[in-house]
Amino acid sequence: MKQQVFYIHGGEGFLNHEDFLERLRTQALWHLPTSNSFVSKKWTDSLADDLGADFEVVAPAMPNKQNAKFEEWKIWFERHFEYLHDDAILIGYSLGAMFLVKYLANYDLPFVPKKVFLMAGAYELPGFVDDSCGDFLIAPEKVATIQEKLKNIVIFHSKDDFVVPFAHGEALAKALPEAKFVVFENKNHFLIEEFPELLAEIRG
Repeated sequence: MKQQVFYIHGGEGFLNHEDFLERLRTQALWHLPTSNSFVSKKWTDSLADDLGADFEVVAPAMPNKQNAKFEEWKIWFERHFEYLHDDAILIGYSLGAMFLVKYLANYDLPFVPKKVFLMAGAYELPGFVDDSCGDFLIAPEKVATIQEKLKNIVIFHSKDDFVVPFAHGEALAKALPEAKFVVFENKNHFLIEEFPELLAEIRG
């Protein structure tokens, strides 16, 4: 049986519609070739090919990623439970990492994942205000319950992340002391073409 890898991408969420409209008016256009953050190809584009024939990568388009709602993502995630089996690897990136943290703290999975990757996700720090996190933030005191249910949690964060500051990764790692915390120096918000370190962790 192939090793399942289930990837949940990033996005943004807003608690009120006017904040969403303002984001549309002011958001940097990263997708344009003239942007300093433009990457013509991202590691996710080749993840299945890079892992090879022994892996089965599923990367569903989560609902309304520009104005995501936790309940909508929860429903769509759970639709895949019939397909996912024990030892599946879960990867949450950015808002996807926040989604997994909130979901795993509040609900039980019907399967036991082999590993859970939490990459570049925001965390509720004192004084932290970000209108683009929507209803995906979770009370810090609930986060520790995740490691009571799951093992083999891996946290990825880069010190030069310009979207989610490194302090968020540090705080998440402190809340989950049994997790493996992998620190990078120069991989920004993981908007990179190749990610050999992730491939090695998935295979490990």
